[in-house]
Amino acid sequence: MMVAKWRETKSTMFTPRRFIALLISSLAALTAAAQSAPAEPGAIKISLDEAIQRALAKNFAIKVQGYDAAIARARVTESLGKFDPVLNGTYTYSENNQPALIDTNTGLRGPTTFTKTDDLDANIGGLLPWGMTYRLGATSANARGTFNAYADNYSTFGGVSGTQPLLRDFGFGPTLASIRIAQTNRGISEWAFRQAVIDTITRVIFTYNDLNFAYANQRSATRSRDLAAQLLDENEKRFRVGNTSQFDVTSARSRVASREEGILIAERQVRDTENALKQLISDDHSLALLDQRLEIEPPPPAPIVVVDAAADFHTALEKRPDYQQAKLLLRRSDINARLQRNQLLPRVDLVGSYGYNGYDTDLGTSRRQVRNKDYNAFSYGVVVSVPLTFTTERGRYRAAKLQQRQAETDLARIEQNIVVAVGDAAGQIETAQKRVQATRQARELAQTTLDAEVKRLRAGQSSTFFVSQQQEILSFAEVREAAAQSDYHKALADYDRQLGITLEKLNVSIEPPK
Repeated sequence: MMVAKWRETKSTMFTPRRFIALLISSLAALTAAAQSAPAEPGAIKISLDEAIQRALAKNFAIKVQGYDAAIARARVTESLGKFDPVLNGTYTYSENNQPALIDTNTGLRGPTTFTKTDDLDANIGGLLPWGMTYRLGATSANARGTFNAYADNYSTFGGVSGTQPLLRDFGFGPTLASIRIAQTNRGISEWAFRQAVIDTITRVIFTYNDLNFAYANQRSATRSRDLAAQLLDENEKRFRVGNTSQFDVTSARSRVASREEGILIAERQVRDTENALKQLISDDHSLALLDQRLEIEPPPPAPIVVVDAAADFHTALEKRPDYQQAKLLLRRSDINARLQRNQLLPRVDLVGSYGYNGYDTDLGTSRRQVRNKDYNAFSYGVVVSVPLTFTTERGRYRAAKLQQRQAETDLARIEQNIVVAVGDAAGQIETAQKRVQATRQARELAQTTLDAEVKRLRAGQSSTFFVSQQQEILSFAEVREAAAQSDYHKALADYDRQLGITLEKLNVSIEPPK
């Protein structure tokens, strides 16, 4: 029995050969488990396309900017209202009791005069695109009193009158300036909305890839910890049978403790990045947002692309929202400068009216005289108003010209920024592609080195320490490869953003809220 038991015990003792076999099997099992980790219960599984669709529907930044665009549209409608005809109606009743003059010869005061008047005015007035204001309507007045024994006395007029500026506010330019400015502001807001959508989609792509890398980093940290724990367990068992020293056990225990910190940091990175992604794709603003878990699908491999920054620069000038906004700002400043230059002119207005009068003690007869055009009346003249200093107008025009120059300078600045940004983004793609190749080669070499170290261990020429060290080097190489792949995805997305073609690449059509 003692022999049999000893043989049984010996068969389970950690001889070098058995220890190597167990270590290799443990490494393989941990690697397989890390690559196919089960999803957490209740987690929402989401792909990158679904994340982008959710962001387009629920992201608060897009919603807020969309309202700005809708408000700008409403401002255009508001500015067009200046040409709407206005119906005006006025009725006024008045009494006037006036004392008579004293006769200087007799010293007696004459009888007082008393007058009652009913005034009625109804007209349609408005503004025409070339600056003319018009008024089409009729007036009727009934004045009676002591001067006519309170008999009705109807004076009626029907016709049209207008005022046409000849210098200041003359023509379509000054009259339509507010509408053109509102339309330009609408264009600026629509491009700003497009920029918000592009930026949000790019942030979703960035965060999605950051989360994918965070998962890879967490898997690597967990695998490194498990390998260190496996080594500790093996060393403790070997120490109990006298095949290793206390130092090896203590060193392995230290490695396990240090790996625990790496797991905690990796888990925190996953949670923070996950929250950032949820913030981008959700409109939930309750604490439940933090409790909901996400499970993302690994992004598909990014294609190898060759970009030409010099050729794509013209595409950026055509598609980038910030450049188009700058062009519209320059147009708006031009409109304002022309308007303020017009305001430096004196005001010279041509005024005139034409119509027909009616006068009778009967209201119907008075109106019929107007309808029959029995008694015509017309007037014309010129009204001139010249400020003595034009201080206000000169200040406004100078400010408008400076704003115009500022817009021109800002447009040139943005063009320069585009040149640098597109060039940098193209360089990032080139560098990221090289990093992917370099890190893949480093990971393959690390795997080859680990395999060689395991063979050396089998031959008794190495130790578990060096095997574990090579496994950590492999884990680090895998993390660096995952980081390079993530950065390459982000570099492609950023290049599309710099060119302003993100929406076209993803077949996204946008329309601000109405």
